[in-house]
Amino acid sequence: VQLVESGGGLVQAGGSLRLSCAVSGLTFDGKIMGWFRQAPGKEHEVVSGIQKTDGTTYYADSVKGRFTVSIDNAKHTMYLQMNMLRPEDTAIYYCAVEILEAYRGSLLAMASYEMDYWGRGTQVTVSS
Repeated sequence: VQLVESGGGLVQAGGSLRLSCAVSGLTFDGKIMGWFRQAPGKEHEVVSGIQKTDGTTYYADSVKGRFTVSIDNAKHTMYLQMNMLRPEDTAIYYCAVEILEAYRGSLLAMASYEMDYWGRGTQVTVSS
């Protein structure tokens, strides 16, 4: 299994970026795909997630209304569209996947310790 993030960079506050997570070695069925971030000196933070089985999505309160997660099944890629970026969004962004043993219902919460595979991350820097 391999997850490779791309799309990070430097952007001014109020700008947009689209992150991509190219996935190989597994399909999206029966998985929870997630985006996490880690700012300097801080712990991993859940950003967003998506469950292809039922199409449910999850967003941290800090990004609701600004970020959108999606999956392109044909391209084996997950995206995170980030709009109205703020300096506090500056972090390394990681994609991750949790392989579910069974369907647990709608995606209501996420935690980094539940994820089975991780990408190496892509840096997002938002200048004020």
